[in-house]
Amino acid sequence: MQLNYRKLKKIFEDRGITSYTFKKNNVISQGTWVKIKEEKYIDLKSVEALCRYLEVQPGDILEFIPEDE
Repeated sequence: MQLNYRKLKKIFEDRGITSYTFKKNNVISQGTWVKIKEEKYIDLKSVEALCRYLEVQPGDILEFIPEDE
């Protein structure tokens, strides 16, 4: 299983959101920001915080990519 954050990164770009934005507003940690940038797993607490702050649903920011079987 792999998650893709393209949609989330596009929202960041469109809204001019930077790591400083999240740090200033205490939304997610700098470590979580780095994980998103590096396409690594983030926990559901972070997903919830992002959805709440951005006023979106999880499907608006994440894309599930099944592994080849």
